[in-house]
Amino acid sequence: MTNPRPVFLLAGGRGSRNKAVFKAVFKELSKQNPLIAYVGAANDDDQRFFRFMGDEIIKGGTCTLSQALIASPEADLDKAMDVLRRADAVFMSGGDVEAGMKTLISKGMFSIFQDLYEEGKLFFGVSAGSIILCREWVRWEDPDNDSTAELFPCLGIVHLICDTHAEEDDWEELKAALQLKEDDAGGFGIPSGVCLKVYPDGRTEALGGGVKRYAKRGNKIISLDDLLPG
Repeated sequence: MTNPRPVFLLAGGRGSRNKAVFKAVFKELSKQNPLIAYVGAANDDDQRFFRFMGDEIIKGGTCTLSQALIASPEADLDKAMDVLRRADAVFMSGGDVEAGMKTLISKGMFSIFQDLYEEGKLFFGVSAGSIILCREWVRWEDPDNDSTAELFPCLGIVHLICDTHAEEDDWEELKAALQLKEDDAGGFGIPSGVCLKVYPDGRTEALGGGVKRYAKRGNKIISLDDLLPG
């Protein structure tokens, strides 16, 4: 792996905490006017998402945003890959986790992101995009039947499992995902406006507020001490 970078997993929100996190991303890049590849696979390359998130990202510093369009049937995938390779960082936007992964897999774009990370590309994501950068997530064949829950693979840029801005639901989906994992498996709940920074060696750091931590112990999901900003 060449010069691996930390990965920034944002829950999303507005205001000063968002700005502070994006400033931290740009500080990590140490480059004036970096090129950011924007991936909107989880929201079908929705232009409203792109404009909104673009406005949020540039509050953190001067940068150039370029869309790596993947979702459309007419998408030029060679052009998308060129944008990804030229970029200083890759931003994974929010939307729907499962739909985003289906798009990336169906378009043959699954492995390029792991390759780029191993080559030293910096990754950051928001909401569903943050979950996509992790190892796996949970879905239900029948939403009304908990026995139909199953895990499905995500990009695995970071080898952990997280959920984002689900504090009002008491992290129900994260706990359901952990129930399907091996004993002692852990997961992170990233509240709105907070970011989990994951270092290449697996160390984690909270930015902008505390991150919830859970672990599976037997058949129970227990709450651990929050990961607090250092």
